[in-house]
Amino acid sequence: MGIEKYEDMNALEMDVIKEVGSIGTGNAATALSQVLTRPTKMSIPDVYILGYNEAIEMIGTPEEIVAAVLMKMSGEINGIMLFVLKMDFINAVLSSVMSKKIDDYMELTELEKSALEEVGNIIISSYVNALSGLTGVTIQLSIPSIAINMLGGILSVPMAEFGYETDKLMMINGKFIVDDTVLDSNLLMMPDIRSLNHLMHKLGVD
Repeated sequence: MGIEKYEDMNALEMDVIKEVGSIGTGNAATALSQVLTRPTKMSIPDVYILGYNEAIEMIGTPEEIVAAVLMKMSGEINGIMLFVLKMDFINAVLSSVMSKKIDDYMELTELEKSALEEVGNIIISSYVNALSGLTGVTIQLSIPSIAINMLGGILSVPMAEFGYETDKLMMINGKFIVDDTVLDSNLLMMPDIRSLNHLMHKLGVD
């Protein structure tokens, strides 16, 4: 019997997603290091299946303002990828790429938002390429879009997208280490249930 909800995933299936995350984070750290032109490493990620409120608590608070880059997956795999960017991560990018920092999300110019979209694109693509490489499936990604909102509002997007299938979120959490600065990496990877079963079949764990 296939997976019907994210929380149905067993330990082996969770380990498979963690392996995807490990490869993706390694790729993401290499790509980010090239963008920032600074040594960048990443911790071994953890994978969580969380309720909406649990996910918010892990990242911050419902009213906390954050930015997020969203990309949709299509092809053999359908779903969404959402990368949450907090102020320290944004300033690490802007200081390296544009030699500036901000104190408020509302200060972001269109050019700076575009730069952050591209960084989000690089990180999300690193995970999707890892997923595609391990499974042999073809996955297309949409053009990245950035949003600035309260964390509760940001995380309501995947809930609205998949609420008819599951009331849980799949999150890959890790830490970027840029020079000696530790930055949170919070990525939501949300294939629809059909796609998740297809992935597990391709990986031989269904």
